[in-house]
Amino acid sequence: MGTLTIRNLDDTLKRRLQRRAAVRGISMEQQARELIAKAVRGPGRMLSVDEILALGIKPNKDFDQKRISDELYTFLENE
Repeated sequence: MGTLTIRNLDDTLKRRLQRRAAVRGISMEQQARELIAKAVRGPGRMLSVDEILALGIKPNKDFDQKRISDELYTFLENE
């Protein structure tokens, strides 16, 4: 994995990023990774399992994969 340093980041932008991360209960770094991945990936492309794992997303409890998939498809259909 690579490392990215962002210099001269606007203070307001940094605070907004921190707030978004705090609301979701994740680190600011994780929030930035997800936003960058989404922007680079472009619209309409699904993440592979390897890409998801590369973002550092690791479930901390069991989850209902079918429900999540159904919600995702519903969300994508409404976009």
